[in-house]
Amino acid sequence: MIDQHTTDEKYNFEMLQQHTALQGQRLIVPQNLHLMAVSENVLMENLEIFDFLIDEDAQVMERVKLVSLPTSKNWMFGPGDIEELIFMLSDSPGVICRPSHVRQMFASRACRKSVMIGTALSTSEIKKLVVHMGEIEQPWNCPHGRPTMRHLANLNFISQD
Repeated sequence: MIDQHTTDEKYNFEMLQQHTALQGQRLIVPQNLHLMAVSENVLMENLEIFDFLIDEDAQVMERVKLVSLPTSKNWMFGPGDIEELIFMLSDSPGVICRPSHVRQMFASRACRKSVMIGTALSTSEIKKLVVHMGEIEQPWNCPHGRPTMRHLANLNFISQD
């Protein structure tokens, strides 16, 4: 049995992650981040993610300044998200990283935009949900952890005839 809400939510979550671009809210005065040397280097190697001003001649912990805060509609991200992102980038270089605040934003938007539980669906809408499940990488649970499918039979008891 497929949960129509969690299935649609997972698909919407994956699509939002792939297609949503964060905008930058320019700061009047660039903000010092006071990062350790290792963190500064990680950021300097991944400048395309946020808008930073780099002063190569400044002292360590003073070289990186935040020029704009990433935003998306009514969600704003700040230095705490940058610290989490730096940790994720240093832990998994070359992997697309999403800080928990960004993931939470996508999960919230996906949930609100998905088919609600109990909504009657046409055959074509049901087929669309099942096809979408086959198009995403991890269709097993929604971003909040609820399963998208429930097995009504124990597969160990079904014969192989």
